[in-house]
Amino acid sequence: MKYKEILLARHGLQKGDLMRSFHDEVCNAGKLLMGTEQWFHEVGDQITDEDFISFLQESAKTIDSPGRGMLIDPVLGDLPITDFDPYIRGVIRWMNELGIYTYGSCDGHGRGEARIYLKKYPNGKHLELLKAAIPTSLRIRIEGKIIRVIYPKKGGQLLLLDFAENLYQVWKNPSLLKDLQAAHFKGLLLECLNIPGASTDESRFRSRVRNKLSSLIDHSFIDRKGNLLGFVELGNGPTVLLSAQLDMVEEIVEGREIIEENSILRSSVGILGADDRAGVAAILEILSGVKRTNFSGTLKVAFTVEEEIGCLGSRAIDQDFIEDVDAAIVIDRRGNRDIVTSWSNYVHFCPEEYGRLFEEAGKIAGMDDWKITPGGISDAMVFAEYGIPSVNLSAGYQNEHKETETVDYKSTFETVLLVESVLHYQLIKQGSI
Repeated sequence: MKYKEILLARHGLQKGDLMRSFHDEVCNAGKLLMGTEQWFHEVGDQITDEDFISFLQESAKTIDSPGRGMLIDPVLGDLPITDFDPYIRGVIRWMNELGIYTYGSCDGHGRGEARIYLKKYPNGKHLELLKAAIPTSLRIRIEGKIIRVIYPKKGGQLLLLDFAENLYQVWKNPSLLKDLQAAHFKGLLLECLNIPGASTDESRFRSRVRNKLSSLIDHSFIDRKGNLLGFVELGNGPTVLLSAQLDMVEEIVEGREIIEENSILRSSVGILGADDRAGVAAILEILSGVKRTNFSGTLKVAFTVEEEIGCLGSRAIDQDFIEDVDAAIVIDRRGNRDIVTSWSNYVHFCPEEYGRLFEEAGKIAGMDDWKITPGGISDAMVFAEYGIPSVNLSAGYQNEHKETETVDYKSTFETVLLVESVLHYQLIKQGSI
C-alpha cells in the first residue's frame, strides 16, 4: 500500500482524488486515476516509473482538458494534470498544494533543464522549502518567478520524480522538512571530512573554508598564528563569536571511504575526522542561514589551528579581534545535546544563566533535552580565560581520536538549529552576561 501511495505521489496523484471525482467535483487528477487499480492488478508489483508514465499518457488521451495553451489559476481551478509534462506533474501538484502557485512548466524533455513558472514571487519560506526538497543530484536556480531545475541529461528526468516525492512528504508531514535540510547539510559535512589537515598542517582545509566564507561574511583574514578569523555585521546588538577547530588529531588515511548507515557516518579505515570537521560544517551552515533569522548584531568566527595539541591556536589568537566579543559559542563536544559550561565542574566557562539560555533555545526549537553538563578542555575554556562567557556544544560525533569514530549528521544539524534559535530569538544581549 505504501509503495502505491508513493508511486502515485511521484506523479502528482493521490487516492483522495478519486473521491473528489465520485462526488461530482471537477477533478482532472481524479479522472486520470480511473482504472489505475485494475492496471496495478494486471501488471503486478514490479511497476517502474516509466511504466506508470506510459499508462498515464494513454489514460490522458481519453480525458477532455483545457489543453496545453490554456492557463488555469491554481487558486481558483483544478490543475490540468493531464496536460503537464510527465516528469514534472508531481512537482507542480505538490508545489501548488504547499502554496507555491504555478502557471506553467516544462520537464525539459530530457535536455537537462526543467522550468517552472510561478504565479507570484516566492517568499523566504518557499525558498527554504524548495532548497530542502530538491535532491542533492539536482541543482535549482530561482530567478524571480522562474525556477530552473538542472538535471543530468542521461536519466536525470527521473530525479524530478524524487523532487516530487520529497515535496509530497513535506506536504503530508511538515516536520520532515528538517530531515530534508539535514540531508543537504550532510553534503557539506562530507566535503569537510574529506579534506586532510592534522595539527600544524591545516593550510589546505583552511583555504577551503576561507573560500566558502567569502560569500557568507564581510571579511576574513589569517592571524599570525594561522587562525582563520572573520566577521559579518548584521545590525546593532551583541558581538557573538562562533568557533571550531581546523585540525584533526592525526591525518585521515588516503583513499579511505566514508560509509553511511542511516544518519551515521564512519570511516572505512582510520579516524573519521569529525572532531572537529562537524563543528566547522555546522558554523558554515549557521552563517549561510543567519540572514533569515531576526539576529541583530555582529557574528565573529574563529576557526582555530592546533587545538588538538594544547589549544595553541586559540591561546595565540589576535587579542584585538576578540576584545569586543560579548559571548562565545564553540561547537566541539562529542555526543548530542550537551551544553558544556565547565571543565569537570572545576573551571567554569561562563555564568550559569548563559548556559541556561541554550536550554531555553532548545525548548523553543522543540529539543527540550539540551542540558548543561561539565566537559573537558576545549577552546571554550581558553575564551573563558579571556573573560568571554563561553559554551561548548555537542557536534554529533562519538569515539573521537579512534578508528571507531562516527558522526550522526542529523545530530550535528540539530546543533545548527539550536544556535539558530539562540540567534533568531536574540537570547544573547549586549553586555548583559
